[in-house]
Amino acid sequence: MFTRKDIIKLIIPLIVEQILLMTIGMADTIMVAGVGEEAVSAVSVVDSINILLINVFTALSTGGAVVAAQFLGRRDFKNASIAAKQLIMVSAGFSLCIMAICLLGNSFILHILFGNMDESVMKDSITYFAISALSYPSLALYNSGAAIFRAMGNSKVSMINSLIMNIVNITANYTFIYIFDMGVAGAALGSLIARTVSAVCVITLLKFSKGDIRIKKLFKFDPNLIVIKNILSIGIPNSIENSMFQIGKIIVQGLVVSFGTSALAANAVAGSIANIAIIPGMAVGLSMITVVGQCVGAQRFDEAKKYIKILTLVSIASMTIVNIPVALSTNIIVSVYKLTAETAMMTEKIIIYHSICAIVIWAISFTLPNGLRAANDVKFTMIVATISMWVFRIAFSYVLCVYMNMGVFGVWVAMTIDWLFRAIVFTIRYFSGKWKNKALIG
Repeated sequence: MFTRKDIIKLIIPLIVEQILLMTIGMADTIMVAGVGEEAVSAVSVVDSINILLINVFTALSTGGAVVAAQFLGRRDFKNASIAAKQLIMVSAGFSLCIMAICLLGNSFILHILFGNMDESVMKDSITYFAISALSYPSLALYNSGAAIFRAMGNSKVSMINSLIMNIVNITANYTFIYIFDMGVAGAALGSLIARTVSAVCVITLLKFSKGDIRIKKLFKFDPNLIVIKNILSIGIPNSIENSMFQIGKIIVQGLVVSFGTSALAANAVAGSIANIAIIPGMAVGLSMITVVGQCVGAQRFDEAKKYIKILTLVSIASMTIVNIPVALSTNIIVSVYKLTAETAMMTEKIIIYHSICAIVIWAISFTLPNGLRAANDVKFTMIVATISMWVFRIAFSYVLCVYMNMGVFGVWVAMTIDWLFRAIVFTIRYFSGKWKNKALIG
């Protein structure tokens, strides 16, 4: 169903898009670094919550993308368009509720999760979190619109929107942080404006789309409960999986907080660089949803299996190409953040270790299961990922960090143990063939 050229045209814009999306968070961290390590730590702490919610919105969007892709595989453009509109409606309503909860419970949530933080870091975190919460509806709508375009095989739209988002974000950050001296509030305002502009752009493009999916009367409230149920049957397990993943990271972040500001800053900087280093794998994983989803919708499971294998290998190759240079130039990269000598040394050690493991394990742990999700094998991936998170990432973090005195580095070792377990189980599932014949649409 897809030629090599089709896949390349899908993947390359996705890689650029993911780089641009990651750059937004990284730009906030770099640009706010001049304010001090307390500001960097505050951005890192709140971003652990933001990433949790972004992943929930993305998981919901994935549910809509899988449904739309399977309809497109059957050449049922009418129902694909209906699925797209229902996704927009559900995402908008859900994100507004989350925004309200985070605004009302701002200080309470941060004190429950990170009560051990220094007072100055907590103050900045409260400010950054409040402004960030206002951007959640824009994030959800952007993710939904981008997912719909990707389901059609058009990843250029989301790439261009990500470019616009970055330009606006960096410009606004510079203005608010350096000209108006607003610190973390300036970084948060820059992201809010950028995400709002991007959401408006992608929804507008979707309304006037001339592709296979065309949404009529986008702003008319006409829920289709059957289609919403189909979207949620994938979106909810996927959201639970992603939520457990990020909740685990937040719990571990609370452990890192206890090691002091230096460890927290090292973890923050290493995290932002690590996120950049896995971009190629993430892009290939997103393409997996479109390619495998359409194959499954057309009931062509042999092709789906072939594409899962090919795209996983592509992911491994791309991760290798990116992570070798990252590992070799770690000291140069870390110097950009203007960290203390102790923090910089700790950060470099973490990044090198992460790059090695990313090459060997990451693609099988994260890219491959996206093929299973596109075939609606979401309950299995959810159960495996949740068990692995709590048993390996969280439990092992405490064992390695506290009882074996590995400090913040132990958190990263525990994380890769989690990767390894997931990789083994998902590989067995792929070869068993039990993921086949689970197509959402009959």
